[in-house]
Amino acid sequence: MSDKKITQQHHTTFENIKHSDDEGNEFWLARQLANVLEYSQYRHFIPVIERAKEACINSGQPVADHIEDVLTMVDIGSGAKRQVEDFRLSRYACYLIVQNGDPAKPVIANGQTYFAMQTRRQELADDVKFAQLSEGEKRLAIRNELATHNKHLAAAAKDAGVETSLDYAIFQDHGYKGLYGGLGNKEIHARKGLKKSQKILDHMGSTELAANLFRATQAEEKLRRDGVRGKQKANQTHFEVGRKVRLTIDELGGTMPENLPKPESSIQQIESAKKKLTKKTGK
Repeated sequence: MSDKKITQQHHTTFENIKHSDDEGNEFWLARQLANVLEYSQYRHFIPVIERAKEACINSGQPVADHIEDVLTMVDIGSGAKRQVEDFRLSRYACYLIVQNGDPAKPVIANGQTYFAMQTRRQELADDVKFAQLSEGEKRLAIRNELATHNKHLAAAAKDAGVETSLDYAIFQDHGYKGLYGGLGNKEIHARKGLKKSQKILDHMGSTELAANLFRATQAEEKLRRDGVRGKQKANQTHFEVGRKVRLTIDELGGTMPENLPKPESSIQQIESAKKKLTKKTGK
């Protein structure tokens, strides 16, 4: 089975075990998730949940909002059922759980991509202020966030052995090639019809920028989490993260980043217009 089909199968499985309460809130049950994540026994899954609780606290989130003790019914054979202890998990809790899982297992790796992207999508959807922004304002917001995360990614890459400017350019190119189906910086640059001095990130719409932001944040996390060492391994890691993001976009029915339209205005033009408006209105 191809990697794409395996990813789609896993993502479909995560969707199939998703529940919704009477208020429309989605959640997952720990015992079902443990089974999907291929834990041989539920007791081996408990320490992962405990680590997720710690991570939740460290991120400043109330544990009770994401991991709730519940009782569920399980089959014990011959049509009989019994009540067992379980946990009701939010999407964010699932994200923390898979981040603490074994990334060598394909189902864990795909779970990391699935829950990370779903969490990010929900964060954006829940952010009323963000939703009310114009396309230009969204682009500015994501571009600024991406600039910050690219610095974090560069630091993580340096720790992994990506030291020179040329090394980092090659490292970045691997991420783009994974996300853009083999297209590197030069190919994307040419596809957008940009001048040599223009940067591709400054000529992306909010959707394309969001995909690249997700690539950058996940690549940084994976480099640090897996303790990646060596330029080649770092490059391959970045490529694989980009490829996973691409597969997830495909699974969700989205448009591939290379097929998204190029905005009429650049980030610099938006910033200039914003400054002129601020000066004019005094706000």
